[in-house]
Amino acid sequence: MGEIWFYHLERSTLDQVLPELLDRTLQRGWRARVRVADADQRAEIDERLWSWRDDTFLAHGLADQPHAARQPILLTAGHENPNASQALFIVDGSDMTVTEEFERCFIIFDGRDETALQGARERWKALKGQGANLAYWKQSDEGRWEKAA
Repeated sequence: MGEIWFYHLERSTLDQVLPELLDRTLQRGWRARVRVADADQRAEIDERLWSWRDDTFLAHGLADQPHAARQPILLTAGHENPNASQALFIVDGSDMTVTEEFERCFIIFDGRDETALQGARERWKALKGQGANLAYWKQSDEGRWEKAA
């Protein structure tokens, strides 16, 4: 199992953070999968990645669309990995199973949502008990990411 990084959102939203993390992942030469269970949220992320910044977009596709294997970023609800991603992004409390094949998993959760916060705490505890290689990132008062654990 690779690294599992928790991102605790407090000052930023998923719409602000996810594209930045995906862009850094692509710059590293990796492909990415974004696992999101909620179809409406998946559609919102799809739209956001196409309109990420005025001067650019993040090329991506949906797992159930043609040419999924050729996409640098793939949005999915399932466990398939047709684009051979090295990075897995888990949002909205999506399923944590099948993470072993990835170099790094990102668990992104909204710290202002008590249910999401509790779910992240439970995941952390369970993964720590399994001996996983964990990191916990939290935003500072200035909005920078700081490694807290």
